[in-house]
Amino acid sequence: MRLTDGEARARLGAARVARLATAGGDGQPHLVPVTFVVDGDLIYTAVDHKPKTTPNLRRLHNIRENPRVAVLADHYSEDWSSLWWVRVDGRASILEDSGAMQHQLDMLAERYEQYRHARPAGPLIVIEAERWTGWAGV
Repeated sequence: MRLTDGEARARLGAARVARLATAGGDGQPHLVPVTFVVDGDLIYTAVDHKPKTTPNLRRLHNIRENPRVAVLADHYSEDWSSLWWVRVDGRASILEDSGAMQHQLDMLAERYEQYRHARPAGPLIVIEAERWTGWAGV
């Protein structure tokens, strides 16, 4: 069954991980798993302390070139009646001012215990949801 916007928000908000899809000016898709928090029609995800191969992350480069993004979360089960997925299409921006992202980092730390011990330094990706879609088996 198709999910309403409210049902999609609720399922995404309860998911522990999602995938962030970006594409740069070359159109090449790039997909990464992210931790995140939903606040109404805004989704926040931070570049955190986990080891990265480079500080010049492709997702940040892509967003600077092309702010159109998608976020996808899903649940799989062998019982296909409990399957669901939610996709958010929106526009992303990058917040690098540490003073301006404290509230969002607080929300992420409240949601993820790991961030209480090692707060992300950022930058913070802010996604403004423009379209919520989703489906559930029941």
